[in-house]
Amino acid sequence: MSISLWNIYVVFLKVGALLLGGGYVILPLLTAEIVQKRPWITEEELIDYYALSQCLPGIIAVNTAVFTGYKLRGKLGAFAAIVGMCTSPFLAIILLATILDKLTDIPIVLDIFWGVGIGILIMILLTVKEIWCKSIVDKFTFFVFITIFSLTVFADLSPVWAVVISALFGVLYRLYQRRYQ
Repeated sequence: MSISLWNIYVVFLKVGALLLGGGYVILPLLTAEIVQKRPWITEEELIDYYALSQCLPGIIAVNTAVFTGYKLRGKLGAFAAIVGMCTSPFLAIILLATILDKLTDIPIVLDIFWGVGIGILIMILLTVKEIWCKSIVDKFTFFVFITIFSLTVFADLSPVWAVVISALFGVLYRLYQRRYQ
């Protein structure tokens, strides 16, 4: 299956145009577009790309686009996905920057921002649901989740250390499974 660079660009342009709230809301949008509507990659691959994107420096949405585009068409696919993902936000920022002072005085615009905030919260919850279903698969992964969550909330564990410790748990668990099962 050869996917054109144009199709990659258009799909990521569409996702980039709908991406309000940053990288945390990209997972449901990409799942709908490139897993369900166009079966370009599997849901597991997308979640892996998303998880890896969170661990790397940069914008989560763009990182996820790079991995997906690269999987589909190599370096040119990654480039098409980046350009598609960034076109709409770039144009929106240019437009908003020119009229921002006038917009913040309009009450309905403030109401719109409030409503968009609620929509973003829903998208984040959908992302958590999707990742939860793929990540918490047994008692051990639930134990790791509770442990890291508790350390993060109650002991003020840095998110960096949360990722490092979780990764260490994962590596040790897989080594244990390979050796004793």
